Amino acid sequence: MNTPSAEAPRTPPSSRSSALLACAVVGATLAVLITLGHDGRRIAQLALLASPLVLWLAWPLRGVRMRRLRTLLVTLWTLGFGLDAVLRAYLLDTYQAAPDSALVLGAAANTHARESAEYLWMHWRSAFVWSAALVTAGVIAALFARRGAIASDVPGRRPPRWAVALVGLLLLGACLAYASKPWRRLHPVLFWTHWSQSVQQQRASWADQQQVRERLAAQARTIAPVVTHAGPSTVVLVVTDSINRDNMALYGYGRPTTPRLLAHQAQTGPQMAVLKNAWSVDASTVPALRNMFHFGLPDSQQPPHVLALARAAGYKVWWISNHDDIAIEQQHARHADVVDMVNRTPGRASASLDGEILDCVQEALADTGSERKLIVVHLMGAHPHYSLRFPENANPFDDDVDAVETGLVNSGRSAWVRHFRQQYDAALLYHDFVVSALLQQVRSAGTPEDYRAWMYLSDHGQEVGHGSDRAGHSPSTASGYRIPTVLWRNQQPFSSPTAQQAFRADWTGWALMDLLHIQWNGQMPERNVLSDGYRWQAPAIPVAADAFLR
Repeated sequence: MNTPSAEAPRTPPSSRSSALLACAVVGATLAVLITLGHDGRRIAQLALLASPLVLWLAWPLRGVRMRRLRTLLVTLWTLGFGLDAVLRAYLLDTYQAAPDSALVLGAAANTHARESAEYLWMHWRSAFVWSAALVTAGVIAALFARRGAIASDVPGRRPPRWAVALVGLLLLGACLAYASKPWRRLHPVLFWTHWSQSVQQQRASWADQQQVRERLAAQARTIAPVVTHAGPSTVVLVVTDSINRDNMALYGYGRPTTPRLLAHQAQTGPQMAVLKNAWSVDASTVPALRNMFHFGLPDSQQPPHVLALARAAGYKVWWISNHDDIAIEQQHARHADVVDMVNRTPGRASASLDGEILDCVQEALADTGSERKLIVVHLMGAHPHYSLRFPENANPFDDDVDAVETGLVNSGRSAWVRHFRQQYDAALLYHDFVVSALLQQVRSAGTPEDYRAWMYLSDHGQEVGHGSDRAGHSPSTASGYRIPTVLWRNQQPFSSPTAQQAFRADWTGWALMDLLHIQWNGQMPERNVLSDGYRWQAPAIPVAADAFLR
C-alpha cells in the first residue's frame, strides 16, 4: 500500500484563478451597491476608495488566522460601503434627497429613538427589502472572500504582467482618491461620522435659542407694532401636521371625512373662508413653521417673529401643543407667555390624541388676565403613524369598498397603500372633530361684541396613493404641499374672491397680523391674502404652474 511521502507538497486549497474570481465577485458586488446610492463620477470615486481590500484578496497569505481575518475585514468592508449605498438609495427613492441635505439633517436632528423605531415599523416593507439586499451582498462577499489567494511553498509561475499592472494602476488610483479630501470624505466611515456631528450641531443650536429669542423680542419692541382695534380681541391659530386637503370632504373628497367643518361652513356663511388653493412651500415641519412665523422672509433680512410682534403689540400669547418637539419648542413656543406642551412623550409618532388639548384651549379662552389673546394650537394632525391619530376601533373606512377604494385599485395602488389611505381618512375624520371643536370654542367665547378670529392650516401635505404608490412625506410631488387653509371671524365677513385666491403657507404671518389688527412698519399688503392689494407669486416647488390656480 502506497502512502504519501512526508516531503510531498500540499496542493494549495485556493488557486490563483480562484483568487481572481474572488476579487471579481467581491468587486462586482461592491460596484452594484455603490451604483444604487451614487451616480456619475461618484461611482468611480467610491469604487476606487473601496478597491484596496478587494485587491487584498489577490495577495497570497500563509496563516489560517490571517486569512480568516482578511475574510472578516473584507466582509465588513463590503457591508460598510453597502450600508452607505442602501441608505442613500432609500433616501433618494423616497424623498429625492441626499443624506446631508437640509431636509434629512433637520429631520434626523428632530427625531428621537422611539420615533425612529416607529418610523421603521411603519416602513418595514422597504426596510426589509433594502436589508435583504444588504445581507445578500454580505453573504456573497463572505463566501468569496474565503477564496482569496493563499501563499504556498510550491514554486509557481509569476502572475502575468497585465495582472500586476492592473493591480498597480488600481492601487495608484486608490492612493490618489485617499489623498484627495473631496474624494476621501465620501468614504462611508468619514462621511457618516461627519454627518452625525452635523446632526448633533443642529440639535445643539436648537437647544440654545434663548439669545435668539431675546434678540427677536428686542427687535419687536423696536418695531413698536400697534393694535388698531379697540376692545377685547381673541385670535386662535391652529397649525396641524401632514393634512392633505385632497382628503377632506370640505374640499370635495369622496369620503365624509369633514362633516363637522362642513356644518360650520353652512352655519357661518361668509364669516368662514375655505381657501381652495392653499399650498405649503415646505414638505417637512421644521422649515414650514420657520417660514410661517418669520413671514416667509430669508434669514439675511433678519425677519421678526410673529409671536414676538404680537407680544410687543400687547397680546398675551399661548402656545398649546400636542407635540413634544425640541426644535419647535425652542424656535417658536418659548416666545409665548404661556407654554403648555400637552404631549409628554418624545417623538412625533407618540400616541397622544389631539383631543387632549381641548381643555387647555378652553382654559386659555376663559383667562381674564388680558383682553387681547393670541392662542397658537399645534396639533399632530395625521402625522404617521396614521393609526395613532384616531381612537381605537374608530375607522369607518376599513370595511366597505367605496368609490375611493375602487379608484385606488384602478390606479394600481398596492393593498398596503390602500390600507394606509383608509387609516389616513379615519385620522382626518377624528381630526375634523378636534378642529371643529376648536372653532366652536372660539365661536362661543366671550360676548357677541368681542372680536374673535380663527385660522387653521397644515404645515405640509402627505402622499397617500395620490400621485404614486407610497404613503408618507413627499417633497417631490404636489401631494407633499397641498394643504387646507380655513379662516373665520365674527366681524367683517370675508369677500367671495378671498376663498378663490391661491395662498402660500409661508405668507401666513401677513394674514395673521391682519386678523390681529396689528399695524407695523414693514407690512407687505401684496402678501396678505386678506388685502385688496394681494398679489400671488408661485413658490419654487415641484408643482405645475397652472395647478396653483385650480
